Amino acid sequence: MPTLEFWYEFASTYSYPAAWRIDRLALAAGVKVVWRPLFLGPLFHKQQGMSDSPFNVVEVKGRYMWRDMERVCQAEMLPFRRPSAFPRRSLLALRLALVGGHRGWIANFSRAVYAANFGQDRDIGDPAVLALLVKEVGGDPVADFHEADSDAIKAELRDNVAEAEAKGVFGAPSFYIPSNKTPGGELFWGNDRLEQAVAWAAAH
Repeated sequence: MPTLEFWYEFASTYSYPAAWRIDRLALAAGVKVVWRPLFLGPLFHKQQGMSDSPFNVVEVKGRYMWRDMERVCQAEMLPFRRPSAFPRRSLLALRLALVGGHRGWIANFSRAVYAANFGQDRDIGDPAVLALLVKEVGGDPVADFHEADSDAIKAELRDNVAEAEAKGVFGAPSFYIPSNKTPGGELFWGNDRLEQAVAWAAAH
């Protein structure tokens, strides 16, 4: 089965609709999705010299993005509330997603985190909020939080950042298709490239 890697960050606005669309589109095309949580902060700082979201750095770009998100979410029938704080802390949620990757609930948890942040304006940096989401998707908050704080999970997230950079990822959502024919594989960036990425994975 063809494989598509979904690189995402919980602070990424456009990763929200992508996270809710990708499994449906991939299933219809016979493509397997591999969920790859990514901490964008180090990449933004290293590649672009940014210590904040580009949507905060460039005011006009941010103004456009928030209106566009309203349109995109309306079209997808997704609830949307502009977060009262942006970007929110995402490190713990990303580590918990990696735990979910080992325990089978990464996709459901990731969608729940996005819905909380961009659909309900809940603080996804708050351990209490995340504990409720872990429980909702069938996890054990005590055990899963303990594992999320382990050296192994912290190293896995660092390795994800390094791997993403090596594959040319510079933002989220990004979709990467390994390829024997194209050196380095194929990279697509942005929620609006999801259909193209799935089609490419299915065809190549």
